[in-house]
Amino acid sequence: MSKIDKTIHTNTIEGFFSVFKRGMKGVYQHCGHNHLNRYLAEFDFRYSNCAALGITDTMRAESLLLGVKGKRLMYQMAH
Repeated sequence: MSKIDKTIHTNTIEGFFSVFKRGMKGVYQHCGHNHLNRYLAEFDFRYSNCAALGITDTMRAESLLLGVKGKRLMYQMAH
């Protein structure tokens, strides 16, 4: 636990990693090394916008859509 900020402790990262690991094994089954940052960003968004924090599915969807407004979806193959 941090002496400065009592909300920072190892349980937070252990909980996040548990959710990430379960999602990777249960949903995606495989993660290419070059796409790991994208998977982590998705799970970070999910973890930061969860029901335990009082955020509903509707609120989470609205937040997601605000983040993509005006952006083009582009995919480029890794070299």
